[in-house]
Formats: sequence, structure tokens, C-alpha cells
Amino acid sequence: MRSPASLTKIMTLYVLFAYMRAGRFTPDTKLKVSKHAASQAPTKLYLKPGSTISVKDCIKALVTKSANDAAAVVAENVGGTEENFARIMTQTAHNLGMKRTTYRNASGLPNNEQLTTARDQAILAMHIMRDYPEYYTVFETKYFDYKGRKYRNHNRLLFSYKGTTGIKTGYTRASGFNLTAAVERDDKHLIGVVLGGQTSSLRNAAMVSLLDKHWSKASSSKRKPTSFIASLLGAPTPPPPSRKPIFSVASAAVPVATRTPAPAPAVQQAAADPVVAQPAVAQPAAQRPFVQASLSPTRLSAPSPAAADRMGSYHVQVGSYASPADAQNRLGMVRQRAPKLLEGHLPFTATFYMDDKEWYRARFAGFSKDDARSTCEALKRMRLDCIALAAE
Repeated sequence: MRSPASLTKIMTLYVLFAYMRAGRFTPDTKLKVSKHAASQAPTKLYLKPGSTISVKDCIKALVTKSANDAAAVVAENVGGTEENFARIMTQTAHNLGMKRTTYRNASGLPNNEQLTTARDQAILAMHIMRDYPEYYTVFETKYFDYKGRKYRNHNRLLFSYKGTTGIKTGYTRASGFNLTAAVERDDKHLIGVVLGGQTSSLRNAAMVSLLDKHWSKASSSKRKPTSFIASLLGAPTPPPPSRKPIFSVASAAVPVATRTPAPAPAVQQAAADPVVAQPAVAQPAAQRPFVQASLSPTRLSAPSPAAADRMGSYHVQVGSYASPADAQNRLGMVRQRAPKLLEGHLPFTATFYMDDKEWYRARFAGFSKDDARSTCEALKRMRLDCIALAAE
């Protein structure tokens, strides 16, 4: 497991896109800048406390400049606090099948408990492309103009590697140089993840070699999209998933080395195993042939059970329904009845099968065990049926 650094911002945007899909925010919505957001370490836009910035400018600042103050602005305006937003991010990650990922902030600034894997980042890249195709194209933005200044996207592959559509770079001293990249040529799609490169140029060279090596394995076959999460926010009429072909994935975790390795051997060793990935979430683990090739990366300890409980590993379920619309309507009704009680807790629907029929659970995420139980008791006093349960 490794630090995601600014790859974190992909999940920040995934959650924001869910709220936009549900109509909570528009591209022109003005977000307030707090002292906390303005105080974030560079890189940033140097936003002033008390000022505002539009949602669309925040999005482009995250994609191009990787602005940490803009990430905190999104977190606070969506989740109330950045800490609470991080709970939403982590629960969303686990709902998507990113079981080894934990978020503590919205930017990727250093935090020893903020951890991920190459495989988990590949899952996230596939989901943001497929679940929010109407917003994903922003990752192709090469330049961003803001208040008289022009910012160039940190992802150099957008300028040099044919068919690159995104998506994000990341760097801290602890993480090394990270990159998630997506490429589309004709009807083929490929996603690559490199974690822990020693320099940006070596990381980019590793990515190019990885993508080149796996083009022959990129699939162009069309498959039915998964329905693990019908809608994160219960939008009444969410648009259908993207009809793009299945994404094949190549991923590698490359360690931060004490001396500069030659890029070619690193890529050859990282990409030694064939990679052909199926859609990640709806299948049993044994049927998901992701390969995370690792050159003995530095091991970081997973968060303790107590820390995981503080993070919010419990759900409050308010019903199960035969249609996604009924589940979404239930989420909207319950949230309308108890807005303060459920503020900052992400509503979502998750599917399960019973007697060969698909059902939809209506849930709110981001609770500790005690909070889930107390919230459920409060809802029951309002004559709203619910159950508190651990996230699967």
C-alpha cells in the first residue's frame, strides 16, 4: 500500500460529480473559501478566505494545477468539513470495490493513514469514466485560465502520447511520482497506474512502456455495465452509464528508489504478467484478473480497527426495494425528513440478488458504529424504519 498523493483528487471529483448529477451543484455554483481551505500548502490557486470560486473553476483547478486549496473548498462545501468529506470518500471507495484505500483529506497532502494500491486506483479510473461520462472529458483539459493566469496540466502524456484522455498525476516525498493515465485509440481503451516513481520523467517513461506493452491486450468487446451502485445520490433520473467498450487495465506499483534505476528494466519487470481486466465491482474477486506488479515497494501499515471505525465504516439502511427509483425516492424522503441528522452522510443505492431478482438497498454511508446506531434510533423515533450495519 502506498500514498496516493494527488491521485486523491480523482475521488474528490468522483464524489463532486455525484452531487452534480443529483442537482445539488451546477458548474456555475459559487463555493465559499474558508480559512482552512485558503491555508492549504501549495500547489494551489492562493484563494482568499471569504471569497468564492465556481464549481467549474474548482474542477479545472484540480485537474490541471492540482490545487490543494480548491480541493479543500470542494470538501467543505460538499461535506461540511474536510474530515467528514474524507469519510464520504473512503466509504465511496469501499462501495466501488477499492477495499484497500483510505482517505483522510481531499487533496492528497501527506497523511500516514491515507493509503491506496495501484489496483484500487485502476478501479476508480474505470468508474469515473463509466459512471460520469458527461463530466469525465474535463480530464482532457490541457490549459486552465484563472484570473489572468494560465495553468498547464501536469499530465505530460496529454501533450505527447497519442489518444491520452487523462487522468491525474500526484507527488509527495512519501509517495514518489504517481500517475493514472487513460488512453483511447479507435475502439480500444487502456488504463495504466504507476505509483512511486523516482522522477516525473522516469514515471512517464514507465507509463508509456507499460501502455505500449499492453495494447495488444486492450479489449474492444462490449459488455453490460455493472449495476453495483445505481446512483450515489439517488438522482430521480440519472443518465445511463457510458456505452464505451470495456476498459482493459495495466497497473504497476514502482518503489521510490535510493538510486536512479534505468527506466526500461523497471517497466519490463513491472509489466511481466499479462493484464486483462474485467469490470471490477460486480464480479467475485477470483474472476477479476487485475495484476499489480510490484518491485518490493515500501510497506506501510494499514489503519487500526479503531481508526477504521472512526473513519466511518458503518451504514444506515433505510429500506430495500425492487426498483432503483423506489430506493432513490426513499433516500430523498428520509433525507428531507431528517436533514440535520443525515448531513454529510452520502446516500447511495447498492444492489443484491434474491430469488434471481435484483433488489436495491437504500443506505447512508460514513458512520462510526456508535453514530450509526444512535442515528438509526433517532430515525425510528421519527417512525422511519432503518437498520445500522457494517459496510460489506
